[in-house]
Amino acid sequence: MQNVIRTVNLSKSYSDVKAVSEINLNVRKGEIYGFLGLNGAGKTTTIRMLLGLIKPTSGNAFILNEKVHANHNELFKKIGYLVEIPYSYPNLTVRENLEIIRRLRFISGKKPVDDIIDKLQLGAYANRKAKNLSLGNAQRLGLAYALIHNPEILILDEPTNGLDPAGIFEIREMLSNLAKNHGVTVFISSHILGEISRFATRIGIIHQGKMVQEFDADQLDILCKKQLLIGARDLELAGKIILQNGFSNPVAQNGIIHLDDSRAIEHPEQIATILVNAGCPPSLLKVDEENLESYFLRTIEMNGGIK
Repeated sequence: MQNVIRTVNLSKSYSDVKAVSEINLNVRKGEIYGFLGLNGAGKTTTIRMLLGLIKPTSGNAFILNEKVHANHNELFKKIGYLVEIPYSYPNLTVRENLEIIRRLRFISGKKPVDDIIDKLQLGAYANRKAKNLSLGNAQRLGLAYALIHNPEILILDEPTNGLDPAGIFEIREMLSNLAKNHGVTVFISSHILGEISRFATRIGIIHQGKMVQEFDADQLDILCKKQLLIGARDLELAGKIILQNGFSNPVAQNGIIHLDDSRAIEHPEQIATILVNAGCPPSLLKVDEENLESYFLRTIEMNGGIK
């Protein structure tokens, strides 16, 4: 599948601080790529380089096989973006702000403004000055700027900031529809990992300016650790029984046995039967699996931890 966003050893330094170090990422057409990292990991710096807003110290970024640079106007006609806090003309209304964007992008007719107001449910605020918008609706206005020209590629930095759960759901569904049904490529950074796990098709993790992992979302089930949690009145006895029956490495911790034996995880009913027959019935039997958030934190810990 064609890579529509690609970086080659992309790096950015400020004096003696290396904000981004030799990032190599690949985003395929029609993907929703979740770009994950702690605050200060280098997400926004990377996005700014992708958009030609800052110049790399070394390395290159390519979008649609064209090298990114600040004055590449034709390329940026195909891109919609939202970076950090959405800008606006504070004393103009939502509709007036969007009308300016329409003209700056040389979009003909008034309909695109009406359509994007409807799509992002800004109708009730169309005549409200931008400075009087809530954080969530200011974010919607920023998304409207990014979407008004029907771009091929969306590059979004924390696009759900300030939105309530219903608003986050609406944005998620809209982005999923754009990718699945219209072939739009979405590159999105976020700290809401549970939300990213629901709709991203590919995930990249950046930590301390370095790309530490990149994987398809459907691989997450394989990457995440699983364990069987077992409770019993006599925890020591339960552990001995489990070992005697050929299951490996039961670890008692905080009043619960943690068992990472794959046979036990796949067939917890066997553990239940063994313990019941040995007169030590379980009070808890639960397969526990990492989610994206816990996997992300484990990956960060393995790559230098949180500083």
